[in-house]
Formats: sequence, structure tokens, C-alpha cells
Amino acid sequence: MTRIHYTKPSITDLEVAYATDAARNGWGEKCYEYIGKFERAFAAHLGVKHAIATSSCTGAIHLGLAALDIGPGDEVILADINWIASVAPVTYLGATPVLVDILPDTWCLDPARVEAAITPHTKAIIAVHIYGNLCDMDALLDIGRRHGIPVIEDAAEAIGSQWLGKRAGSLGKFGTFSFHGTKTITTGEGGMFVTNDDALYERVLTLSNHGRARSQTKQFWPDEVGYKYKMSNIQAAIGLAQVERIEELIAGKRRVFGEYQNRLSHLPLSMNPEFEGTTNGYWMPTIVIDESVPFSREELLAEFKEDEIDGRVFFWPLSMLPYFPDNPENRIAHELYERAINLPSYHDLETQSIQQVCSIIERVVRTATR
Repeated sequence: MTRIHYTKPSITDLEVAYATDAARNGWGEKCYEYIGKFERAFAAHLGVKHAIATSSCTGAIHLGLAALDIGPGDEVILADINWIASVAPVTYLGATPVLVDILPDTWCLDPARVEAAITPHTKAIIAVHIYGNLCDMDALLDIGRRHGIPVIEDAAEAIGSQWLGKRAGSLGKFGTFSFHGTKTITTGEGGMFVTNDDALYERVLTLSNHGRARSQTKQFWPDEVGYKYKMSNIQAAIGLAQVERIEELIAGKRRVFGEYQNRLSHLPLSMNPEFEGTTNGYWMPTIVIDESVPFSREELLAEFKEDEIDGRVFFWPLSMLPYFPDNPENRIAHELYERAINLPSYHDLETQSIQQVCSIIERVVRTATR
């Protein structure tokens, strides 16, 4: 029996050729050549002015928040349902995360809860486009404008997603992306900071290179204490090849989701939404079983394991973790995660494998409804 992995990258001869060239020739004066090409290609794809390749999406968020001078005494609002990477940089800077509830359909930030959580100490809102689903950017950007608070997009999982014709990550003060091996495009590990703000770009560029401004003429003279979040040239070579194939990779994700949706639409569950005027990149197809069904996530995962299928649990509410304040009043976040699971979703997942996954879901859900 062939194992069905929950995700894996799509690597072709193009990625191998670029990485080989970087390994053989990308040294000395050419040590940043592929990094520059990757940044320009990614910025062009998004339709933004500036992009800075980083070692991770977490690093990109850290740099952006630091460039906004966020620190002790400041508050940053984000959704309670998220991976730790979205909130960790807030704590690095000594600021306080404020975790609010999510919407039941998108599993993203509830704008009404965001506005209610704003205080004089609020310095940023992080809109995380979870699993490819889009936050309500019109509502969040309006809140940000009215209160003078920057809205940041964590688009780590949203390559291929679009809000009213604009690509996820291009709408806020800045956007960040992940190129981890599980993502729609990958460099193995890695991330990207993007913005249309010239001053913010220069500030992040300086911080990302040990605090050395590119205008500085003295060798080895940092203008301030910065960070080291650079991506390697070899990683960027792989990333460039992935960007050149990006429409193909997005299409693969959307095909897989479409097959799942067609085969599961008759069951009492919901999946990643795609509302009018939006496009979902469907990084991670996810099912949420209806509340009326006595569903056991652990039972479904056990069934998957028995059949050599990988399954992923839905992210836990961050407020359940011991190092953040408990917040059970985030009712949707605390009730939804137990009824949800991520499905295998790599680009070339075959129809037969999708059918195998769906058959187990149908059996478990139908047994629960009897």
C-alpha cells in the first residue's frame, strides 16, 4: 500500500537545474544573484513594489513588526486560531498579543471582535489567511484606517488567494509568506516580506542585514543592531523556479480541492469557502463536521492511519496554550477545532487517492450520524 502524504513539494528538472547552477557558480560576486531574481519575480507576481527574501515567514513578520517600532507596552490583535509562528514575533519584541475570536465560515479574524479589542495601546492587526481562506480585508482595512492602525497580512498559507482581484499579501501595510516544504511553493525553508511602502522597505532591508543600511559606505559598519534573516542563494534558486511555475502549482492545489469538494458535498460538513469576488488558493483542504454530528476527530485520524493516510489536526486555539491567557469566550475558536481536520493536498495527488480519503471520511461521518 502506497502512503498518501498530507503534503509534499513539486520539484522538477527546472528547480534542480537552477539549484545546481547556484551551487556551482553562485559565489563571490554572484552570491546574491538568485536572491535578487527571486525577489523581483515574486514581487511581480504579487503586483507589489518591494520584496525581501527571508529565512522564514516568522522572520519576515519579526522584521516588519520591528520596523514599525512595536515593543513593550504595545498590543497586537490577531485571531485565536493560528499556528504559533504568527504570534511568536509579537512576543519576541515584548509586545502583548490580543487573541480574538474567528468567523465560523472563513475561520479567520472576526472584524467586529477586532474593533471591540482596540485600545490606546493597539499598534497592529495581523490578518492571517488561514489554510488559504481570506480574511475580510475590506472590513479590516477600514478599521485600520479609522483607528490609525496598520493591518499586516500573514499570507504564509495564501499563495494563489485573491481578494477582489488583488493577491493576498499585497493589501496591507506589509505582507509575509512562507516557503516551508509544505507550502504551495517552496524553498525548503524560507519566507518573504513584501510591501508597497518605500520607507518601510528600506527599514526592513537594513534590519534584515545586521542593521547595515545599503547607503552606508563604510565596510562592516552597522547603523544599528539588526537581525540575520537572509535566505541563501541556493534556496532562492529553487524559489525562482517555483515562481516560474506558480500558476501550474496553484492550479494543482485548486484541482485537488475541487475533487474533494465534489466527492464530499453530500455530507454534513463544510470546507474552505470561496466567496464572490475572491479566489482561494486552497493550500490545505479542510473539513469541518457539522455541530449536529457526534464526530470524533481522533477516530477519523485513526482510520486514516490504518489506511496509510496522513491527516492533520486543525490548529489549536492559541489561548489553550499554557503561555497565553486562557480565553474561553472565544467560543467559535474553542468549539470548531475539535470538529475539523486537514486533508492530504499535494499538487499531483491522484484521483484514486482522493477517492480513498473521501471513502473513509464518508464511512466515519455516516457511522456517527446513525
